[in-house]
Amino acid sequence: MSEAKTINQKIKDLDEKTSWFYSDEFTLDESTKKYKEAIDLAKDIRKDLEDLKNEIEVLSEDFSK
Repeated sequence: MSEAKTINQKIKDLDEKTSWFYSDEFTLDESTKKYKEAIDLAKDIRKDLEDLKNEIEVLSEDFSK
């Protein structure tokens, strides 16, 4: 069973996916597929960051009491 990726790993993956658009490997035929993959990954990263933000807010509340 594979381990879940960290936010940093996901950001690195997203960077690699977006850099493909500027590479010599870019093709219009693949661009839609790669764009959708990048968007899905960006949404996943955003969700992870929101979860992390909420967790930090909860911890901050606990320490302020």
